[in-house]
Amino acid sequence: MLENGRWFWLVVGGVSLALLMLLAPILTPFLVGAFLAYLGDPLADRLESWGLSRTLSVSVVFLATFLLILLFFLFLLPVLETQVKLFVSMVPRYLDWGVNVLGPYLHAKFDVDPSVLEVDRLKDLVTSHWKETGGFIRNAIQAISKSGFVVLGWVANLALIPIITFYLLRDWDRMVAYIDDLLPRSVEPLVAKLARESDEVLGAFLRGQLLVMLALACIYALGLWLVGLEFALLIGLVAGLVSFVPYLGLIVGVSIAGVAVLFQTQDVFHLFWVMVVFGVAQVIEGTVLTPLLVGERIGLHPVTVIFSVLAGGQLFGFFGVLLALPVAAVLAVIMRHIHATYKQSHIYGTDAPAPPPLVGPEIRNGEDID
Repeated sequence: MLENGRWFWLVVGGVSLALLMLLAPILTPFLVGAFLAYLGDPLADRLESWGLSRTLSVSVVFLATFLLILLFFLFLLPVLETQVKLFVSMVPRYLDWGVNVLGPYLHAKFDVDPSVLEVDRLKDLVTSHWKETGGFIRNAIQAISKSGFVVLGWVANLALIPIITFYLLRDWDRMVAYIDDLLPRSVEPLVAKLARESDEVLGAFLRGQLLVMLALACIYALGLWLVGLEFALLIGLVAGLVSFVPYLGLIVGVSIAGVAVLFQTQDVFHLFWVMVVFGVAQVIEGTVLTPLLVGERIGLHPVTVIFSVLAGGQLFGFFGVLLALPVAAVLAVIMRHIHATYKQSHIYGTDAPAPPPLVGPEIRNGEDID
């Protein structure tokens, strides 16, 4: 009977994986909608606890979410595109400045000929492609418009995402209760426990860490803007988005902002203000943002996040990238459960009888001990 049950779940798992691979091209709007609904459910629950109806609570969260997305595309994205164009157009000047400053030092200290860096070739490569690199909105629209079916697919997906998000968000608690009711009673406590732990792990990253990343991006951008850096918004956003890996945002931000401020002002003292901006941001993150938004919940390890996203993209494309973190969170919880079960099993147990000596009686101080 036990073997039959194992074969049943293996077949179910294999069929589910095959269906995911076959239906991946059409599942993206459903997964994006589920992702947005998952992020908004706690806020909808909070509003519902304040006396609002579920539909009204969902409507408030839904409108707020898509208003923020709309504002991003209408205002922030064009500004970012302008800064990317300006940054790429100035890369040749950055390269010339680097050669003029670092070239003599490398030649004097390490006897390195600056010509081996092939700066002119890099400048030609950048200047010949900067228009394509900067105008990513225009290029994306042109690429999509080449095929009518692609346009229809994108329009259909964009139209489906808000509809799916609204209905999933409205019925989220009922769907969770329905799935729990379908579980066999013998495994329901274990599955419910693993589901709660998975929600804590995934929520710690998606809800908490993403808010920390966005807050850091705003702090970095505002601080660098006060310093007078031209690319404050671009550098701040990049540093904030990569800060899910501890200290990576700090390293990337200080490196890029340091070079940019040196090139812009030709004054080493301005590096001090860049360090102040990132130092203050790190203090705010450690004392306010992380305790307030993430708390004591254990999120995913940064290396796990990176590997999961890359592996998901390699196996299933964009759909795999969206699915990577939820799968990684569930697998992390399952592995911790397996680890805890093993530590409590008789295989690991410390009360097991000690094995017999392999080489005869113990020798201590030259004497046999029986």
